[in-house]
Amino acid sequence: MAEPFLPYGRQTIEDDDIAAVSAALRDDFLTTGPRVEAFEQAFAQAVAAPHAVACANGTAALHLAMLGLKVGEGEVCIVPSTTFLATANCVRYVGAEVVFADVDPQSGLMRPSDLSEALAKAAGRRVAAVLPVHLRGDVVDLPAIASLAEAAGALVVEDACHALGSEHQDGASVAVGSGRWSAAATFSFHPVKTIATGEGGMITTADADLAERMRRFRSHGMVRPEGGDPWWYEMAEPGFNYRLPDLLCALGQSQLAKLPRFAARRRSLAARYVAQLTALAPQVVPAASPPWSRPVPHLMSVLIDFDALGLTRFAVVERLRAKGIGSQVHYIPVHSQPYYRERYGQQRLPGAEAWYERTLSLPLYPAMADSDVDRVVEALAGALQKP
Repeated sequence: MAEPFLPYGRQTIEDDDIAAVSAALRDDFLTTGPRVEAFEQAFAQAVAAPHAVACANGTAALHLAMLGLKVGEGEVCIVPSTTFLATANCVRYVGAEVVFADVDPQSGLMRPSDLSEALAKAAGRRVAAVLPVHLRGDVVDLPAIASLAEAAGALVVEDACHALGSEHQDGASVAVGSGRWSAAATFSFHPVKTIATGEGGMITTADADLAERMRRFRSHGMVRPEGGDPWWYEMAEPGFNYRLPDLLCALGQSQLAKLPRFAARRRSLAARYVAQLTALAPQVVPAASPPWSRPVPHLMSVLIDFDALGLTRFAVVERLRAKGIGSQVHYIPVHSQPYYRERYGQQRLPGAEAWYERTLSLPLYPAMADSDVDRVVEALAGALQKP
């Protein structure tokens, strides 16, 4: 029998998750019911945050953060170019402009030096927010990023969609999303993420007023004034339908209870990859992980010297696929996308471009066996051989 295909990432859904959704289906509320607040409270506790706001997806989370912080026209935000489109697009949704920052070509993370250069490019304009991305689950140097942002009069919004369960080690371990160094942090529950709700997102913050403002924006901007008629609502400013249904919150809360197990398994698999990949060095090396970062790995990204091997990435991807191994590329630099090239002109960000030229994401998800890692590394070794 042929070995099963190993995608680069996938959800892990178990019988108790199915039971939780089934129970929600039998209850009175499919959406806007008590499971939303229950999931929010459980999530806030999991990342040591005072407040959590559930929403439709990670992109909605980023948009709600921009809306809640009143980012708008005439302002700019700093975004690393190595990220998914949504991190930059959320800035444009509210009419602000993007200034792209470079990244470390070994880790893909925005460094304080990259932020300093981007702030210099933004000179003379109001910098409203800095959006560091915890790529692959690894954590940026948040204290240094926050210090530079504060000096520039900007707020920090963490794109933590890859980093649920990750920690910044600063003497003590500080959970990503706790709000110690940021105004808000955003998370995603897409099926390939650490926990899954199908689609879904969350924003955490230490600011109660910001949390309440984001809750208004996720439901059309409606409020129900105290003492009003039971049908009465008012809209001071328009919002969106960014609600997360009770059905998905039921799945999310069930998955959240498994976070310690999922995190441990991801770390174990990543450690096995690192050990096995030493045989392929120096042409293949794992992405660098900073010393302060204790990640829950979302991606198993490796850097491959395709030029030295005399191979194209496309050829390697196709050879892996022929062996039943999926892979992906995270990410095409956002500054190179046609929309942003047209808006801001051709830019050169050598770190992001060097990262893109070499990166490849290998399969990583909790249901993988140790032998699956061995199989992937063996297939990669074969794929790197010249015909």
